[in-house]
Amino acid sequence: MNALLKSATIVDPKSDFHNQVVDILIEKGSISKLSKRITNPKNYKEIRLDNLHVSQGWFDSSVSFGEPGYEERETITNGLKVAANSGFTAVAVNANTNPIIDSNADIAFLKSKADKNAVNLYPIGALTKNSDSVDLAELFDMTNAGAVAFYDYQKPISNPNLMKLALQYASNFNGLVCSFPQESKISGLGVMNENVTSTSLGLKGNPALAEELQIARDLFILEYTEGKLHIPTISTSKSVELIREAKKKKLDVTCSVAIHNLIYTDDNLTTFNTNFKVAPPLRTKKDAQALIDGLKDGTIDMVTSDHNPIDIEDKKIEFDHAKYGTIGLESAFGALNSVFTTKKTVELLTRGKQRFGITSNPIAVGEKADLTLFNPDKAYVFSEAHISSKSKNSMFLDAELKGTVYGIVSNNQLIISK
Repeated sequence: MNALLKSATIVDPKSDFHNQVVDILIEKGSISKLSKRITNPKNYKEIRLDNLHVSQGWFDSSVSFGEPGYEERETITNGLKVAANSGFTAVAVNANTNPIIDSNADIAFLKSKADKNAVNLYPIGALTKNSDSVDLAELFDMTNAGAVAFYDYQKPISNPNLMKLALQYASNFNGLVCSFPQESKISGLGVMNENVTSTSLGLKGNPALAEELQIARDLFILEYTEGKLHIPTISTSKSVELIREAKKKKLDVTCSVAIHNLIYTDDNLTTFNTNFKVAPPLRTKKDAQALIDGLKDGTIDMVTSDHNPIDIEDKKIEFDHAKYGTIGLESAFGALNSVFTTKKTVELLTRGKQRFGITSNPIAVGEKADLTLFNPDKAYVFSEAHISSKSKNSMFLDAELKGTVYGIVSNNQLIISK
């Protein structure tokens, strides 16, 4: 793929051209020249876009696509198209399919479905067989097949000894164990944050304690095993404090936060809109601010859209019975860029790569072109017209967002969505 990007503002602190407006010449999928002005003697395709900004390609550490088994929610082919249109050149895909992704053959299937795509798909294998939290899955075999981490998506490991064994075993091959932060006996049948709002709405509450107790347990086990742990989608202020203290002890722990938990709170559930039913639940304004502060000081390592397509039959029903989840790829940049500066937003969308063993390619001559193209200043109201996912369960519908994505350059391909 050959192309010339004209008048692009570089957003990449690792590049010599950071914050500069330059032309970018891409030949055979690699950056061959960066300069204030580049002529086009070979008549390559020229890309001229309003207020074009370019950064390293973005990464999402928690994406669900449905296939195999739930293709009515989303397919891998369309899901990767959604990711590309949303600015992501790499996504880590969860194992919550039917059957569960818990063997090397399953990992090979996911990788084959994404072969030669512009977006790199990194499979996350199940931590336990069938995600039943009874026996460990084939962790080493899945690693050899290409799994980058192990996670029973949104299913807590109730048995502490099983978590201990997982961390000990995975440490033999530097495997990354993920643990959903929820103590199920405490959360019970709660469907939203336990607070005055849940009481007024008559909905069962899921207390912050359920999350914090599980995190405290896992951190104790981590310290004992000296393993490698990632805690996805934390949601409370106390969780931030617990992980901050663990990092001071030099424990090998990272964590993420779902973008919607930074913006929305349990107050948004007063209309019983099931798109706001997520796990972990939306918490309080105090919690949301603590999460933002945790991202700013580095306690929280990365953000995720926690993209989880759910078909209308499982969403347009009573709140108690609706499935958990919201899609988030299409709204991720615009939402995050509404909270943080563009520089910080790009940092948050790229800095999770190292933890999952993914190579970063700085914007420099000779480097592989792995780029996201975007306009950080365009404000708009997010609507269903902006959704290309098969499922439309977005809690960001009708939200005012800032920043749109033009597309990506990745794997020797140029994808321009608008």
